[in-house]
Amino acid sequence: MSPKRLEDMYDAVIVGAGAAGLSAALGLLRSPEITELKEQGVDPKILVVSKLQPLRSHTGSAEGGIAASLGNVESDDWHWHYYDTIKGGDWLVDQDAAKLLAEYAPQTVINLERQGVAFSRTEDGHIAQRRFGGHTREFGGAPVKRAAYAADRIGHQILHALWQQCVAAGVEFAEEWYVTDLVLADDGKQAAGIVAFDTHSGKIQAIHARNVLLATGGAGRLFHTTSNSWDLTGDGMALTLAAGLQLEDIEFVQFHPTGLAHTGILLSEAARAEGGILRNADGEPFMERYAPEHKDLAARDVVSRSIMAEIDAGRGVADPKDPDGPKDCVWLDMTGIDPERMKEVLPQVVETIEQYANLDPAKDLVPIKPTAHYTMGGIPITTDGEVYRWADGAVQVVDGLFAAGECSCVSVHGANRLGGNSLLDACLFGTRAGQTMAARIAENPVDSPMADDSADDMLTDAADQAADSRKAELDELLAGPIDDSDDGVPTANPYQLMAQLGSVMEQALAVRCTAQTIDTALTQINGDITPVADTLRAHDKTAAFNQEVTAIWEVRHLIELAEVMLHASESRQESRGSMQRLDFPERDDEHFLAHSMVADDGSVSFKPVHITDYPPKKREY
Repeated sequence: MSPKRLEDMYDAVIVGAGAAGLSAALGLLRSPEITELKEQGVDPKILVVSKLQPLRSHTGSAEGGIAASLGNVESDDWHWHYYDTIKGGDWLVDQDAAKLLAEYAPQTVINLERQGVAFSRTEDGHIAQRRFGGHTREFGGAPVKRAAYAADRIGHQILHALWQQCVAAGVEFAEEWYVTDLVLADDGKQAAGIVAFDTHSGKIQAIHARNVLLATGGAGRLFHTTSNSWDLTGDGMALTLAAGLQLEDIEFVQFHPTGLAHTGILLSEAARAEGGILRNADGEPFMERYAPEHKDLAARDVVSRSIMAEIDAGRGVADPKDPDGPKDCVWLDMTGIDPERMKEVLPQVVETIEQYANLDPAKDLVPIKPTAHYTMGGIPITTDGEVYRWADGAVQVVDGLFAAGECSCVSVHGANRLGGNSLLDACLFGTRAGQTMAARIAENPVDSPMADDSADDMLTDAADQAADSRKAELDELLAGPIDDSDDGVPTANPYQLMAQLGSVMEQALAVRCTAQTIDTALTQINGDITPVADTLRAHDKTAAFNQEVTAIWEVRHLIELAEVMLHASESRQESRGSMQRLDFPERDDEHFLAHSMVADDGSVSFKPVHITDYPPKKREY
């Protein structure tokens, strides 16, 4: 689907059609303010721009569950969810945001059910919930069942339900349009729209908008081994940097403990919640040694580090597909789970193991290793979804610019995200951002007879100028590749470069790092990768459906993100949450209990953490 024509000015443009973007669209359209506007005959002009057809968004791959203290499982209470989120994030969590996350989680889950999400059920008809890593019933106590699930396909259910609701609400989509620019007004204080590449026609389009929301997902393709789909190239984060804004806590990247060996394909945490056990080469259930209370269901960063510690100690195993290869995996033992139960609640996990490892999890041990999974940091936002810059020790909101989901950082995840909190974050704060935009639109809709056309002209000019620059670049990309080889055949292509960057980042930052690994990566990127990226050209001169053109922009986005991630990692001289500095092995609250704020030039400043209820303490599982 693509719009038949673009409006001269939109009330709001939402970039991304996963859980966050779709939740924002519904939150906007179903708000009381917009309902009242429609009753007055004013229909807000809204457009959702998506890099993919919406049902291919990465939300659909989420397997395990969405976290909420629903009150029907072991007398769970949202205050415990609140505390576990703070503890899980190693006290880098903004507690005002985490409180909203936990308090409104039940309402979010119930609303999803009403919108059509088919949750699994208990025998008495309640929404079924399972244990997930780091979630407890009491402060620091035993694990609790808090993850509401739909077998192991909760993301698929949520994505389809939200998309169907958007279609029913008449949301207009521009599908398979790649956003190349976030446009701000000349003073950088107000959103002016976006520039997008329509892959169907091969045309660059300026899209003028008073409000823009970025919901573009994470940046897992920064790493060679990742659970993320090919499209998660950090576009929204890179666009924000290019617009002169900052990223918050971008050094914190979660490696999920159980990626299927040497594929990166995720085996859901639900496998361990249902009774799966991690074992080393000696058959030992080693998590008892690292997390005596929670064992295999400790927080993800704890489990990933424990796996790497076993491998480094020589107790790793080889992938059965490559028995003579490196012993860089451990076993996931699911043989203790009843086979029928496994097929009922873990169908996706079973299917993945059978198809990609040629193993039967009911009988065989499964090789796993940590895989890049989630970016805790991102575009800094308020709890209402407003993007801001940190300058002169204060928050400066960018008028009309919003973000939600994994590309953003409201800092409910801190230094490490608890399982089940990502879908919750996307749906809850996506809805809040949509509602905030609705209130702004109601004050002065585009179709209002009182609209300030002169102000809109300034925004239009800014977007049109950005589009003209991008059109000139597209012409250059399509002019033909630069001959950079001895035999006359160009060798540089974005896919090779992306693979090279992934290997560099894997060596530098995967699970653990040092100043030396960071410095080596920066040297390699600046010396070997960036110069080649600058010379990339498409091998085909046709603009329409030319995937290489978008791949060139994607790899350039990834390179920009890699550099700022390395600079932020270099600046944080401590170990906290998902970030393990081998040269700074202890958490340092005196100097680094603060959010990093990094700009596109690599400069880093620090912003205080909002601590309201729970002062920092030692983190143990």
